Amino acid sequence: MPSSVKIASEFSLSPSAAKLRLLKKLRCTLRYEKNAWASGAVLVAGVDEVGRGSLFGPVVAAAVILERGYRIRGLRDSKLLLPERRELLAPRIREHAVAWAIAAVDAARIDQINIYHASRLAMREAVMRLQPAADHLLIDAMRLDCELPQKAIIHGDALSASIAAASILAKVERDRMMCEWDAVFPEYGLASHKGYSTPKHLAALQEYGPTPLHRQSFAPVWSNPVEQVAFEFD
Repeated sequence: MPSSVKIASEFSLSPSAAKLRLLKKLRCTLRYEKNAWASGAVLVAGVDEVGRGSLFGPVVAAAVILERGYRIRGLRDSKLLLPERRELLAPRIREHAVAWAIAAVDAARIDQINIYHASRLAMREAVMRLQPAADHLLIDAMRLDCELPQKAIIHGDALSASIAAASILAKVERDRMMCEWDAVFPEYGLASHKGYSTPKHLAALQEYGPTPLHRQSFAPVWSNPVEQVAFEFD
């Protein structure tokens, strides 16, 4: 392929496709964990969140402290794994982790403080729930409001085994939540798209309006022309 054609095809990629291509080239290792251990840290936790871009439901975070002596093969950014692979890895992570914890911040709170601060809050809460507590944090591209030593790593879920493990646990838990809510709001197809902005989801919003669990501060929700439906629960 001529270089000019190759360059043109790369520039034609959508931002999300270009990011996925980049992530697939990165290697997920224990490099950052080993650096932290060498500095004197003992309990190094990887921290990540999922659901920032969803229109529905909570943002979910996880924190994981991996065993030094046990290698869980196949860890990588949860976005790069098929659902069945994530479901296989999640119990292995929970079984062989020194500690793990999950926390969520709901849609109402997201609307109050915005998704960035809600993501940080969920991650901090997951860290605070770890037993035993972490003494060093590796975080996917963010810093948290806590006094623990921490390192923010760009594309951390594709580079750090601990962050990848946290990404997988958070993704599996949030997908489970979406499947449960799918039974309550079947018109929206939550089990298939997990609340993200797909054509099917946007079409349902236009036809039925948002549910109380949609993020009212997100443009595809608040700009919807249909008045919000009031749901009653027994």
